[in-house]
Formats: sequence, structure tokens, C-alpha cells
Amino acid sequence: MKSILVILYVFSFLTLSAQQVAVLQYEGGGDWYANPTALPNLIRFTNTFTNTAIDFEPQTVTLSDHAIFNYPIIFMTGHGNVYFSDDHSEVLRKYLTSGGFIHISDNYGLDKYIRQELKKVFPNKELQLIPSNHPIYHQSFSFPKGLPKIHEHDKRPPQGLGIFHEGRLVVFYDFESDLSDGWEDAAVHNNPKEVREKALKMGANIIEYAFKN
Repeated sequence: MKSILVILYVFSFLTLSAQQVAVLQYEGGGDWYANPTALPNLIRFTNTFTNTAIDFEPQTVTLSDHAIFNYPIIFMTGHGNVYFSDDHSEVLRKYLTSGGFIHISDNYGLDKYIRQELKKVFPNKELQLIPSNHPIYHQSFSFPKGLPKIHEHDKRPPQGLGIFHEGRLVVFYDFESDLSDGWEDAAVHNNPKEVREKALKMGANIIEYAFKN
């Protein structure tokens, strides 16, 4: 039965009629709903400046049903606790190993929780630094120095971290950068225009990479 489900999951990726993205609603009490204007702004930017046609209103998915398999990429952010049950970890693992991609944006406070939960998803894999020559940094926009710094908290350098499956990047984790803050409406964080543009360009690269790979 499980093998049939996996085949159906893969088939769903191959039969998508449109490019779609979704936000992951996770358990644990963390604010998965943080940065509500971020993803709509990123979608609008990506559709304008790259070859995408994404629905402007992102959907919300959970790991309790299989709607997640309808989306080539899901986004996850927040400041607090994250919890993946064993069943949810299995669903996320199947999603990622059958063609899905997750971008996790640490909104400062997520880090200590997400690292331990990712170990449930991939017990034998570690987050690793993504080199600056990786294609995710060189889609429609080029970032020769890697992940840009968007929101300063503690003077630590930004890191783009990832998990690979069979050579494919399936998890991209922006740490000490807070990309999704830079996608929010300008009035929310008062980031300078050039900082917001860097964040949006990097976000567009992530979407492009996920759609192509």
C-alpha cells in the first residue's frame, strides 16, 4: 500500500496544471503564520521578473494530509517551537524524496527547534553549508557571495544551509539572514529598498531552483 501511495505522490508532481507554492502549518506552538505579507510579495516579484506564473495567494498545508504533495515548494518560518511527530516526519521525508522542496527561513528563535526536528526527517543526514557557486545562488539573479544578510540581530554572518537527497538539494535553510522579513511590506520592518530587493531576488532564485529541480 505504501509503495502505491509513493507512486501517487510522484505522479501528483508530474501532473500539476500550474506552478503553486504553499506555507507549512506545523505543530509545536510556533508562529508558522509569521510574516503574512512576505510570500504574496515574493510571488508578485517572482512572476514579474522571472518566467513564473504562480497563483498570488499561497495556500496553507499541514503534514496531516497529503495536499502537500500538490506543491513543488513549501515555505516555513517562525520564531518558536516546531514539532514533527513520527508520522509527520515520514510524510515530509516522502514529500522531499519524491520531488518536493522546502525553504525554511529562521525568523530568529526557530533554529534550536528546527535542527532537532530535521533529524527526525533525515536521521542520517546533516545540514551543510551550501557553497556560493551552487545553482540556487545563480538563477535569474546572481549572488556570488552566497546568502545575503537581511535582518540584523546578533552580528553573525548569514548561512545558507541545506540537506541533499541523491545529489538534489531538498531543504534550504536560511540562517542568520531572515530572508522572509525582507519580503514583507516595506512599512513592517522599514528595511531599505536595496535590502528588500536583495531578499526578493534571493527568494525568486529559490523558487526558480525548486521548480527546475
